Amino acid sequence: MERRGVRIVDTFAEAFDMRAARVLITAASPRWAHTAAQSMTGFATSVIGCKVEAGIEADLVSHHTPDGRPGVSVLLFGFDVEGLAARLLDRVGQTVLTCPTTACFDGLPEAPDRVIVGGLLRHFGDRYQSSKFLDGRRYWRIPVMEGEFLVQEAFGVQKAIGGGNFLILAQDQPAALEAAEAAVAVMRRTAGVVLPFPGGVVRAGSKIGAKHYKKLVASTNDAYCPTLRARDDVTTQLPDGVNSVLEIVVDGLDHQAIEDALRTGIDAACRPGVVEITAGNYGGKLGKHQFHLHALLS
Repeated sequence: MERRGVRIVDTFAEAFDMRAARVLITAASPRWAHTAAQSMTGFATSVIGCKVEAGIEADLVSHHTPDGRPGVSVLLFGFDVEGLAARLLDRVGQTVLTCPTTACFDGLPEAPDRVIVGGLLRHFGDRYQSSKFLDGRRYWRIPVMEGEFLVQEAFGVQKAIGGGNFLILAQDQPAALEAAEAAVAVMRRTAGVVLPFPGGVVRAGSKIGAKHYKKLVASTNDAYCPTLRARDDVTTQLPDGVNSVLEIVVDGLDHQAIEDALRTGIDAACRPGVVEITAGNYGGKLGKHQFHLHALLS
């Protein structure tokens, strides 16, 4: 299959089960809501090293937030409910509670699992905190030097999918980066997904395990490293003319959201200077979710 002169490999992106939470951060201005969200999603690119994957899902206008103020929607992903609960507590407590004018609300009220966040952060109030019930949900008001921090007691956690991906194989670095930036711009318009890596783009793609360091769970994807293509101990997957590869990784609340994001992203990445689009296929070793590129685009 080709699209605008770019080959689309007949393969699939292999993704895996995760758990997700949605956090709604509001503030006195969009600037401060974004400041809190950016702090909250820092160092959250991969569960391999960060224990959580997170990103900004969308900006929220005031009439779409619980308290009528501008806000930001953040999605966080972890392997299990317990681990995600710990990350939520740490990140809300260290980056949202501390940020001027913010409040914090649950964005998945219908999710089957609930984890306590505000109900534990309330202890920071040193017994000066207070609570209120609204529409059957408890909120905590924690006194801080600037005023008070309002946070919901419990947050919803639901099943999700992590690791949807595709690789952009380009003639050179500028062409790869231009295509990746175009893909990120359109993919971020899809509700229910985030691109957790810096700027939504991955240059250090990984393979499962390592050839020479057996204790590593992941190592450089040597088959797609241009500087290794001539080595006898590397089975390169790079066609002639490819000298730079970038990857887009997407996490989503459901299969359809990831599918929509991949479809628009791959289409946008089919630009001059791009030779081929492929995906991370691990033969079923990584996860049970498969996103077939030809099916996405047909």
